[in-house]
Amino acid sequence: MRTIEHWVAGKPTTGVSDRTAPVYNPATGEQQADVLLADARDVEAAIAAAKDAFADWSQTSVSKRTKVLFAFREIVNARASELAELITDEHGKVLSDALGEVQRGLEVVEFACGIASLLKGDYSDQVSTDVDTYSFREPLGVVAGITPFNFPAMVPMWMFPVAIACGNTFVLKPSERDPSASMLIAQMWQEAGLPDGVFNVVHGDKLAVDTILDSPDVAAVSFVGSTPIAKYIHERGTANGKRVQALGGAKNHAIILPDADVEFAADHLAAAAFGSAGERCMAISAAVTVGDVADRLVEAVNQRARAVKVGSGRDRDSEMGPVVTRDAQQRIVGLIDTGEEQGARIAVDGRGHTVAGHEDGFFVGPTVIDEVSTAMDVYTQEIFGPVLAVVRTETVDEAIALINANPYGNGTAIFTNSGEAARRFQRGVHVGMIGINVPVPVPMAYYSFGGWKDSLFGDKHVHGPEGVSFYTRAKVVTARWPRSEHASDASFHFPTSK
Repeated sequence: MRTIEHWVAGKPTTGVSDRTAPVYNPATGEQQADVLLADARDVEAAIAAAKDAFADWSQTSVSKRTKVLFAFREIVNARASELAELITDEHGKVLSDALGEVQRGLEVVEFACGIASLLKGDYSDQVSTDVDTYSFREPLGVVAGITPFNFPAMVPMWMFPVAIACGNTFVLKPSERDPSASMLIAQMWQEAGLPDGVFNVVHGDKLAVDTILDSPDVAAVSFVGSTPIAKYIHERGTANGKRVQALGGAKNHAIILPDADVEFAADHLAAAAFGSAGERCMAISAAVTVGDVADRLVEAVNQRARAVKVGSGRDRDSEMGPVVTRDAQQRIVGLIDTGEEQGARIAVDGRGHTVAGHEDGFFVGPTVIDEVSTAMDVYTQEIFGPVLAVVRTETVDEAIALINANPYGNGTAIFTNSGEAARRFQRGVHVGMIGINVPVPVPMAYYSFGGWKDSLFGDKHVHGPEGVSFYTRAKVVTARWPRSEHASDASFHFPTSK
C-alpha cells in the first residue's frame, strides 16, 4: 500500500508519527493509499522549517519572488492534467471539473504574479515643514492554511500564492481524504525555484490543527470548512493572538421569478446543484420559487436531474462522479430519508444509485426534493451532496426575507429578466457573493471571496486585495532630515504640523 508522506524543508519525510488514515478511490470504494497523520512534533518541525526560511525569503526582492511565481504558474499550467487526475482519483469529481478547479487556482497565482504593484505603499511629501510620511507593507512570518477535501488544489491556491508572494512562508494542512494534490504542488514549487522551507505540507487531523493554532511561531491561519470547525478555529486562533480568516458552511439559495427563462434557469440550477456531486461550498442547494413559476421550474429541473450522466470521474462521458467517502454517502441518503419522513416530496430520487462496473463506489444520484419547508432538516442542514431542495414562496420580498433569516450568507443568485427585481435583490440580501442569472458567483481572483454571517469568521476574505491585506501588515514612517544650521524645534507638547 502506497504511503503519502509529509513535505518539510524541501523534501518528503515520514516524520515521527506512525499513525495513518486510509485514502480511497470514491468511484471504486477501494483503498488506494495510506496517508501519514502528524503528531505535534511533525507539525512543529514544519513550522520550524518555515520559520528558518522566513529570514531570507522575507528579504528576497519582489522581483525574485515574482520570477518564482511566474515559473510556478508555467509548471502548474503544463502539468494541469496530471494534477487533475490526482484530484479525480481521490475526490471523485470528473476530470473536466478537476481541470476547472486547477484553472481557478491558477488565476490566483496569476494575480499574485502582480504582487509588486499590490504591495506599493503611499507617500505624502511635506506633511509638515521638512517632514515626509510614507507607508509600506511587510509580511507576517509563518502562516498556515487548513483546507477542505472538496477543492484539494483550488482552495490552497487561494491562500499560498498570495501569502508567499507577500514574503511569508507557508505550512499547509490539507484534508487527509485527498492529500496527493498538495504533495505534487510542493514538488512544483521546488521545481520553480522556491527555496526549501518556504512551502511545507503536513497531513493530519485535529492534533495537527491544534498544534498550528497553539504555536507561537504561526502568525496567521486561513481555513475553509464547516461552520462549527470554522468557529472553533477562529476562537482558538485569535485567543492565541493570531490573525484568522475562517470560512464556514453555506446554504446557497437561488430565487427564480416568474419572468425568468425557465429552461435557462433549469440548466444552470442542475449544473450548480449536481456539479461535483454538490460538494461545493458555492453549490446551489435551495431553489426558491416565486409565484406560479414553481411547477414549471420543478418539472424542468427534474428532467435535467434524470438526464445527468453519473459515473467514474475518469470516464470522459461522466458529468457527475461519486461523493468522497462512504460516510458522506450514508449521511446524504439519511437526510433524503428524513426529508421524506418530514413531509417533503421526493421528485427525483438518487438513493440507491449504482454505476455498472463500480457497484462499490460512493454514489448518490441527483435528487430533487419539492415542497420543502424551512423547518425541515434538508433545509436547515448543509447537505453537501447532489440534493436540490425546492422551497415555494409567493413574492420576491418573501424570498429575500427567507434568505436573510438563514444563518448562512455565502452565495446566492436570482434568475430574472427584471433589472428592478435584480437590483432590489442584490441590495436586500444579507449575503457576501451574489449572482444575477449566474448561479455560482465565485469572483475572479482580483476580487476577494467570502461570505457573511455564519459563513465567515474574521474580517478578511480570501485572495484578491483582502488576501494581500490579510498576509501583510502596514508600517507608516514619518521622516525628517534636518539641516545642521537649523535650530532644534523640540517641544514637550504633542507634535502638530506646521
